[in-house]
Amino acid sequence: MPEDSIEHIDFVEINKKAISKPLVSHLYTADPSAHVFNGKIYIYPSHDIEAGIPFNDNGDHFGMEDYHVISMDTIDSKAIDNGVALHVKDVPWAERQMWAPDAAYKNGKYYLFFPAKRHDGIFQIGVAISDSPVGPFIPEPEAIKGSYTIDPAVFEDEDGNYYMYFGGIWGGQLQKYRNNKYADDNQEPLANEPELGPIVARLTDDLKQFDEEPKEIEILDENGKVLLAGDNDRRFFEASWMHKYNGKYYFSYSTGDTHFICYAKGDNPYGPFTYQGKILNPVIGWTSHHSICEVEGKWYLFYHDSSLSKGITHLRSVKVTEITYKEDGSIVTINPYKE
Repeated sequence: MPEDSIEHIDFVEINKKAISKPLVSHLYTADPSAHVFNGKIYIYPSHDIEAGIPFNDNGDHFGMEDYHVISMDTIDSKAIDNGVALHVKDVPWAERQMWAPDAAYKNGKYYLFFPAKRHDGIFQIGVAISDSPVGPFIPEPEAIKGSYTIDPAVFEDEDGNYYMYFGGIWGGQLQKYRNNKYADDNQEPLANEPELGPIVARLTDDLKQFDEEPKEIEILDENGKVLLAGDNDRRFFEASWMHKYNGKYYFSYSTGDTHFICYAKGDNPYGPFTYQGKILNPVIGWTSHHSICEVEGKWYLFYHDSSLSKGITHLRSVKVTEITYKEDGSIVTINPYKE
């Protein structure tokens, strides 16, 4: 639910109706990227703080400065905060706004991928490396060459290739890019024009750079046409995620201003992907951002809402709930609060 609709909400009651509780409550966490490494669950969220910046559509009030890694022995066990894993002051190229990260594992090393604004106010994506899944992570001295915008999500395919999905409009700046080139005059497409799709690029073997020119992904409607920019209930806004189920590639994302988590299916990592439906209905708070992770044969949606902070948009809390698939591979839509 967007911030402007929370004035009359009874938060004691809404928290009773919530299908899941915050995994940690001593700090605010959001945008959870969940993985199982060595049989244990690790969640890589952004760390929300009160930055004292007024709300605006560019998201300047999301003034996050560092990352904490949350770990769980099992899906039902207590979530542990492992402390600061990376701080913006330790990233030579970054100035502010450490937004939604992701992580990957390869050859004994753990990789933390993160967006941040450079000193010129433009987002890029960086990578930091550790011997431990909880850090501390040591950042590369420069951002990934050719990277831009926000919300990196790194997917390891069964053939050993790793792909990064990224992008977000409005504050994420994707609307300023065409064919990987920035121009300040660029704007969102008109409502009757094709949407701006998310971006994908295969990573190099060392996971430190792109191995190819980033490509725009097409998300198609039921007639095989690219979703329109004005199709706000279905079009891509931010929060890319990729997982594979029964041989199909499931690309999921947030619709932003309409507050849905949706998904589309395809036959390869580059798409095109055909829109299938909604995974999660709107939560308390303006944003919705998620990940999907298999844990001991079951699938789980990691997400956030702002119910703990009584609807404050930039103070969110990570939660988890189980996903149910139908026989045809479709996902049953989740309501975050019981009726």
